[in-house]
Amino acid sequence: MLRRQPLLLMREAARMRFLDNPPRFLFFTGKGGVGKTSIACATAVQLAEGGKRVLLVSTDPASNVGQVFGIVIGNRITPLDDVPGLSALEIDPQAAAQAYRDRIVGQVRGVLPHDVVKGIEEQLSGACTTEIAAFDEFTALLTDASLVADHDHIVFDTAPTGHTIRLLQLPGAWSGFLEAGKGGASCLGPLAGLEKQRAQYKAAVDALADAHRTRLILVARAQQATLREAARTQEELAAIGLTQQYLVINGILPPGETGHDPLAAAIFGRERAALAAIPGALEVLPRDDVALKPFNVIGLAALRRLLVESETSPSLSAADPQEALDAPTLGTLIDGIAADGHGLVMLMGKGGVGKTTLAAALAVALAHRGFPVHLTTSDPAAHLSETLAGIPDNLAVSRIDPKAETERYRRHVLETKGVRLDAQGRALLEEDLRSPCTEEIAVFQAFSRIISEAGKKFVVMDTAPTGHTLLLLDATGAYHREMTRQLGATGLRFRTPMMQLQDPTRTKVLIVTLPERTPVLEAASLQDDLRRAGIEPWAWIINNSLAATSTVSPLLRQRAHNELPHIEDIAAHHARRYAVVPLLHDEPAGTDILLQLAGERSPITETTPT
Repeated sequence: MLRRQPLLLMREAARMRFLDNPPRFLFFTGKGGVGKTSIACATAVQLAEGGKRVLLVSTDPASNVGQVFGIVIGNRITPLDDVPGLSALEIDPQAAAQAYRDRIVGQVRGVLPHDVVKGIEEQLSGACTTEIAAFDEFTALLTDASLVADHDHIVFDTAPTGHTIRLLQLPGAWSGFLEAGKGGASCLGPLAGLEKQRAQYKAAVDALADAHRTRLILVARAQQATLREAARTQEELAAIGLTQQYLVINGILPPGETGHDPLAAAIFGRERAALAAIPGALEVLPRDDVALKPFNVIGLAALRRLLVESETSPSLSAADPQEALDAPTLGTLIDGIAADGHGLVMLMGKGGVGKTTLAAALAVALAHRGFPVHLTTSDPAAHLSETLAGIPDNLAVSRIDPKAETERYRRHVLETKGVRLDAQGRALLEEDLRSPCTEEIAVFQAFSRIISEAGKKFVVMDTAPTGHTLLLLDATGAYHREMTRQLGATGLRFRTPMMQLQDPTRTKVLIVTLPERTPVLEAASLQDDLRRAGIEPWAWIINNSLAATSTVSPLLRQRAHNELPHIEDIAAHHARRYAVVPLLHDEPAGTDILLQLAGERSPITETTPT
């Protein structure tokens, strides 16, 4: 353990602009691992200790609000005895989704044919249902007059995404659309049966868009990729009326940590460069900066310290976290992949975990070993031309344009399914095709056209389709089921894209995460989604690890120690194979640095999850 010097704390938290004249509702949103739960909890504590009556609500599937406060909260309003005036509630999205499924399916079971009921159950098995069900739960909080009257502020950890709100704003008739056979594989299945709640949802969306009642706080890190993600979220939510937005840049490395540590100096320089080039959509927002802390934000004392301006670093001990880390490198995974000579390699994970860089490193390493490789991405923020400066001749690079693919998919559906519909049916189909899920399906179909190349070369895919999309495609009778129905009894051999993804001899799915609690929980949830779609992930990659570096910065070394339990958890409970990739001094651009990122060659490590 590190020996800490006394902390020099300010007497009160630093003035945060997002807390100036706070409205009734405060929503914190951001990608996994940026610290939105910690900041939401610290905000709730500060408001309550200022004499306000506060309800803290989490709708995050990876919620650890109860763990932060050291008590069991769950799906009920629970007073926090140590903070008078503060109560908390954790909405369990999975439990909400199951109750939602039961409510909808219960209405048709025994009324509709078994095959139709089974189809509805499959439609409700994906991530859309979970998202809608969670929204269904907390809209009641926004519109419950007595609950609102009992609290001065309601603080939400994880705001509704633009994806969810756009779904709820679709104006057409949700109920009966799927049963009438007028729709395709989209998100309208999970929306079935919501007609009775439409007035409540409209009131909730109106509250979200009311600047006098609601403030949205975007939480991000001082990293180019994370800031681009935050900018897209800002534009998406502003487009649907949520314009009262603030920005919090969390975890900025204090300049005092840069002395005598090249890694700390490099991190500091990258953060300053990222903030200097902040996207215009974020630059205009009121902004607060929160310094990186050496401690895990667990417990009331840590929450009170999170929003302070500065504190001294822990003293440096002799303990080296790198010596305690016994984990394989990315090179060990590449050895296992290269042994097959060809195949499809798909990198999946939440935004901001480094999928694009790791996909490029894998592709360059395989090409460096002499294999023909095709690297493709659908990430609009991916700058592969910069990352892959000086690519070898046997590496082809492409980018799938989501907008172009979505438009192509829409035209195809309208020209096939739409041609047989009357005016009302065609109007509903066009509305269906405006749902956010349409883009995911269109991109997956574009990926599917490339999959066939994997029989002769390596195809490395960045930003692979989510488990949600895979479930939709498989569960709604899309290409896979139709081919099976038509050809299954003929004796002819055939292989659909879904069958290839489910075949571990042809496809290796790599889940990318960070060595922090929320990204690990989100990666585990993605793995569960994939398994429900019949896809078993081949390995996990733990990216940007400080524990895998030789940092001497006291603050970074303490954070490196904090990573070790998460890495051990992945090895013991989640991943059959895994690799740990260190945080680099330099930006991972150019083949030399990407080859360095690929790691050393050593026998592949395989564990058996418990």
